[in-house]
This record gives sequence, C-alpha cells and structure tokens, in this order.
Amino acid sequence: MIEKIIETCAKNRFLVFAAVLLLTLAGVYALKNIPLDALPDISDVQVIIYTPWEGRSPDLIEDQVTYPIVTALISAPRMKTVRGFSDFGFSYVYAIFEDGTDIYWARSRVLEYLQQISGRLPEGASPVLGPDATGVGWVFTYALVDESGKYDLAYLRTLQDWYLRYSLASVEGVAEVASVGGFVKQYQVNIDPNRLSAYGLSIRDVMERIKMSNNDVEGRLIEMSGREYMVRGRGYIKSTADIQSIVLGSKAGTPVLLRDVANVTFGPDIRRGIVELNGQGEVAGGVVVMRHGENALNVINAVKEKIQEILPGLPEGIKIVPTYDRSELIELSIENLQKTLIEEIVVVSLVVIFFLLHFRSAFVPIFTLPIAVVISFIPMYFLNLTSNVMSLGGIALSIGILVDASIVMVENGYRHLSEGTEEARRNSFATIIRSCQQVGRGIFFALIIIIISFVPVFMLEAQEGRLFRPLAFTKTFAMAASSILAITLVPVLMTIFIKGKGLKPEAANPVSRFMKWIYEPIIRWVLRFKKTALFINFLLFPLSIFLVLRIGSEFMPPLYEGTIFYM
Repeated sequence: MIEKIIETCAKNRFLVFAAVLLLTLAGVYALKNIPLDALPDISDVQVIIYTPWEGRSPDLIEDQVTYPIVTALISAPRMKTVRGFSDFGFSYVYAIFEDGTDIYWARSRVLEYLQQISGRLPEGASPVLGPDATGVGWVFTYALVDESGKYDLAYLRTLQDWYLRYSLASVEGVAEVASVGGFVKQYQVNIDPNRLSAYGLSIRDVMERIKMSNNDVEGRLIEMSGREYMVRGRGYIKSTADIQSIVLGSKAGTPVLLRDVANVTFGPDIRRGIVELNGQGEVAGGVVVMRHGENALNVINAVKEKIQEILPGLPEGIKIVPTYDRSELIELSIENLQKTLIEEIVVVSLVVIFFLLHFRSAFVPIFTLPIAVVISFIPMYFLNLTSNVMSLGGIALSIGILVDASIVMVENGYRHLSEGTEEARRNSFATIIRSCQQVGRGIFFALIIIIISFVPVFMLEAQEGRLFRPLAFTKTFAMAASSILAITLVPVLMTIFIKGKGLKPEAANPVSRFMKWIYEPIIRWVLRFKKTALFINFLLFPLSIFLVLRIGSEFMPPLYEGTIFYM
C-alpha cells in the first residue's frame, strides 16, 4: 500500500503539487483566523447563580436560598459539582459541569431547574445567571481619570454605569462590562424618628408610600372632536423635591409630607472596595469580560476601537486609561514562539545542509518542513483550538522530528544513486522510487508509532488535560502531516532535485567520515559490554532529567510583570 502510494505520487507530480498547494493555502487561512490567546483556558465549564436578598444574615440565606438551589441542581444532567457560598445579603452557587459540555446547553439546564424551585424561594430573592464567560475571561481593564479636577468620583461612576458600560457591552464577543470604584449615586432618605412617631407613622409606611409614589397611573381614552386623548398620571421620581413632596398621610386635615419627617439628599451607596491608580488617588473604572470561546485578541482590539469612538463624547478633562491589556501578553507570547519556530527551522535547515553536503538534496526536507507546520493548523482551526504558548509549543517540540522521514528518504536515495551502477544513475527516476519504497513503509509506521505514544496525554482529565492536550494535539497534527508528506511530496521533490550526475559517494563526505570515526568505536563497545552500557544508561537518565528541570527553572522568564491597577 505505502509502496503503491509512493509510486503513484511520483508519477503524478501535478496532482501532488496541486493538492499540497491547496492544503498550504487552507493552512495559511486557518493560521490567520485561529483564535489567539496567551495560555490555554483550563477553567471548568461552570454556571454561576447569583441571588441577592438584602439585609439577611448568611445563615438565613444559606437555609432559604443557597440550600434549595444546590439541592435542585445536583440532579441536573452532566453535573459534576455544585458549590454554594452564602454571605451577608447575597448567595453564590457555582454549578460545574463535566468536561466537554457546551456552556449554553449547561446554562439552559440551570434555568430549567431554577424555574422548578422559583416558588420555594423567599419573596425578594431572584436568582440571576452570571455572564457566559470563563475564569480567564478578564481580558481588559480601564480607569476613568479626571485631569481637570471638575468632577468627583460619583460623576465618574455615573458616567461609567450609564454611558461607557453600555457602549463597550455592545462590542462583539464581550460578555460583561463590570463597573468598579467610585461612588454609586442614590437618593437617601434620613428619617427623624421623633417626628415620625409624633405623626403616628412607621418606617414601613414611609417605604410603602415612596414605592407607591414612584409609578405612573394609567387612565382611559377620551374622544373629543374626532381625536383620542390618553389620560395618565405621571408619577415617576426625577429629583429630591419629588421625594420630599410625597404624601405619607394626614393629621387634622393637613397632609403630612415626607419632608416633614425626613431629610432627602443625594449620597453614595455603601462601598465594599476601592480602585486606586498609581498612588495618585481613587478612580472609577471597568472590567471587560470576554464571552466563552471568543478570540481574545480580536475582542481586545474591538474594545480599543470602541474606546476611540467614545473618547470625543466624553466631558472635557476625562480620559480612559487602560490598566490591564492582555493583548500585550498575547502578542509577546506569540511573537516569541514564532521567533523560536523560525530559528528552529533555520537551524534544522543548516544542519541538514551541513550533514548532506548536497544543496539540491537538502532542499527536499527544507521545503517539506514549513509545509508540514502550516498544514498542522488546519485541524487546529476545525477543532477550535486556540493558538497559545502550549499549542505552538507542541509544534516547536516536533520541528526536529518533522524532517526525520524526509532526511532518511533523501539519504537512502542519494546512496543508491552515488553508489549504484551506471544504469541506476541514468535511470535516476526509477532508482529514487525504489529507494523511497525501500524505506517508506518503515518511516511511515515509525512516525505513526510516535504519534500513538501521545495517547496517555489525551487521556488526561480536568485541568491537567486542558493544559497539556493542546500541546499533544498540535504535535500530533504536525507529525501526521509530516508522515503524509513523506510518502507523497518527498518522492516527487526527490525526483526533481536529486539527479544521477555529479553525486559523490558517502565515503567522500568528510562529515560522514568524522561521525563514523566517533560512533563506530562506541557502538562496538556497547555491543561488547551490553550490561555495563545498560547500567550506565540507568544512572544517566535521572541525572539528565534533573539537569533539564534545573536549567529550565533558572532560565524561564516570567510571563507577565503585573499591572498598575489595584482593587
């Protein structure tokens, strides 16, 4: 089978070149459109349920909110773990599903089970789902800075909540824009208990009257002169004066207004954290959270473009300062790995040229290597694997192995032509096909065995699986592409670049003579003292592992130096 494929491809150069060209173009397209990120997403498939219930203690929330939600979700399909956390005034429940579960399918199941227990939850406790993001969805953070000194933190937070947040949330791929810092402006009613008691009213009466007064009252239609007029009472609160004029009751025929028993002012809501920038004081800002499965680099660039559109509409003196931008980390990581890949390709090419000492023969593995790397991005694109440090690291690890098959084929073909008869040199096409068929089967299945050796990595689960599977996938894809090219493209290139004329035997190669002079005594000694060589090998193996880990930990640079944004 392998011999037939080699012969057929060698005799149909145009079809082979056309197929390789199409695969290369598809690989380039996949390379440009594959999602980019710095690190693989190792977070679980989880859905967060947030339930506020103001003013209640953690033990009460645990019994009446958290416990019913947790007990309802544990029976959901593909549910792995349900974790509940209760705090003062709110409850968090984390529903973690099995690996491979679609995030939107999981959110639909959670909504179904929450509907079943809606009647069991206390009044005022309404569960809401968190954003459709993952644990690494935090991709961009910014701060609103007032350089003019005209605006306070309450104004900056209002600008963030009612202008910036909605503009950035409309960007494709953004799941949520969370506001942080500043003061949330609110109406505050400060009641005088003595005056309230003098009028015979309670705090509950005040709360009910304010709630009832902040509403429109509908009427009916009145027809006059052929026209219809809609009657309604407009009662929505728009200022502190409107709140002060709310009628709480009457005493001796005189209405009791809210301003008679309380003082109404603007004030900040209770804060449980601050945002400070570079030691220069407090600021308001926002956190952009990316939607699950999106291209992090594209989302960040789209957010930056949106910010540039927003800037002209901001008040004079206010500017947006990015404080965390993951695109810098992504670009540096990808640039570093791309540089490493190019260096490895150049080094491998120079080594091939140095050992073969025949430039036309060296062109075969040199041309095959980048094609195999580019083709490996096609399955990455269809499997939705992100291009990150781990996935590109798998390709970097496989660079040296990718040229093994083509080097063996080229060396065998070169030897048959240089050391063969004159008839074999004249009929170089047939000689090359026979030499490729001689080693093609062994080379192909040797690479297949190497690919199978990564099966244990694919069997990893949970976070370790999500971390190392991209590396195993990309290395497997690159080696599979190299295996296919070894029996299809390599024989065609050999028939083009390697001819029977002007080839010197390997004995005339000084590099081959030097390597033979070094290795031949070692091989003879190993074959003579097998047990001693095996014992030395067992001693050197753990030492080599220790040195690799030690050297790697010393020279591995930090991925990111931190951020100036503190919360």
